[in-house]
Amino acid sequence: MGTGFDRIALFCVFLLHWTLRSAQAEKHSLYYIYTALSKPVDLPGIYEFTAMGLLDNTQFDYYNSEEKTKIPKQQWMKEKMQEDYWERGTRSRKSKEQWFNVSVNVLMNRMRHNESDLHVLQWRHGCEVEQQGDEVKVLKVSDEYGYDGEDFLSYDIKEAQWVAPVDAALLTKRKWDSKPKLNQNSKGYLETKCLDWLNKFREYRDEKLRKAC
Repeated sequence: MGTGFDRIALFCVFLLHWTLRSAQAEKHSLYYIYTALSKPVDLPGIYEFTAMGLLDNTQFDYYNSEEKTKIPKQQWMKEKMQEDYWERGTRSRKSKEQWFNVSVNVLMNRMRHNESDLHVLQWRHGCEVEQQGDEVKVLKVSDEYGYDGEDFLSYDIKEAQWVAPVDAALLTKRKWDSKPKLNQNSKGYLETKCLDWLNKFREYRDEKLRKAC
């Protein structure tokens, strides 16, 4: 395995190569993944609730139900984001942890699942783009929930409503569709905020890597 210096040198070669071939399209993505378990699991590194941000499939922030603090996982995040960003993020993740703890139990009761078994509720949302020169094309936006590894609920941005692939999700779909503000918030995040954050995080990361060269 190479040293940290070797990896930076390799990236610098890649960065130069990319600059010379700037007409070639790049794909980039930003996703957040939240995972809640219905009960504790006595395994190292496995928590009842976790949340993480992924930029181009690389983790850049993290939260779990034991430490209860949102932390940076990349040096560029630590350097660029101010203390109040992490404080707000911690409050947000704590709130989501409470929501997930309640929701996973609601779904277990709705489906008459045994409390002695382990059940998993996940949420994944984010966006993917393709950039060629100065032109940026949105490839995909996602806001979706899964229960025990199966699709449970997803947001249809064109119709501005939720899609329930299973009967157990119909009640939640009707409830969420009846709240226009919730739907507009989901639509606004996917259409605007996600792309803004993706561009900002990419800029911070690439600036750090260019300085390293």
